[in-house]
Amino acid sequence: MKAAVIVFPGSNCDRDMAVALREAGADVSMVWHKDATLPDGVDLVAVPGGFSFGDYLRCGAIAANSPICRAIVAHAERGGYVLGVCNGFQVLTETGLLPGVLMRNAGLKFVCKSLGLRVETASSAFTEGYTYGQTVSFPVAHHDGNYFADPDTLAKLRDEYRIAFRYETNPNGSQDDIAGVLSENRRVLGLMPHPERAVDETHGGTDGMALFRSLVGALATA
Repeated sequence: MKAAVIVFPGSNCDRDMAVALREAGADVSMVWHKDATLPDGVDLVAVPGGFSFGDYLRCGAIAANSPICRAIVAHAERGGYVLGVCNGFQVLTETGLLPGVLMRNAGLKFVCKSLGLRVETASSAFTEGYTYGQTVSFPVAHHDGNYFADPDTLAKLRDEYRIAFRYETNPNGSQDDIAGVLSENRRVLGLMPHPERAVDETHGGTDGMALFRSLVGALATA
């Protein structure tokens, strides 16, 4: 399985993402945001966390207009897989690949700690390594993680089982405790918590590794 990790000015989780994917068995390329095309044969595009372009204007807004994002949108429209974590989730909402927006945390403070998450669906390549209702622990590190969508969108996300993860204890005011959502075809996932920071016991836990292993396994046999 081939994966591309996108690097923007201000990315700080790109290498963590690459390590997690490689540990799960992926062949990983690092792609600079000014590139207009993705490497040949890429199955998964990973948009990592950080502070792309210093989070000016809105988090992810400038990054979403980088040349590589046009290629990411085309990849998703062809049925390719995309994973966006933290700032990457913000970028995916700005490109329109995922619904909703990420606003300032309700407490207007940066939140950085490990949190319990409830797995809300195991019916996706990203989450099939977990069981429905399972509790996992991923770190969060964000100032703009307050997920908001209009009532119709929220109802659709619930009805179509596209809420991938919910916070057990809401750290940011996100509607419906939403921590991550899936696209309509379930091939794009955005989440604020960092699974790539939960793949090594020396870093505090390995609950994130199942996400990467299930994803790599699913795409390798697709």
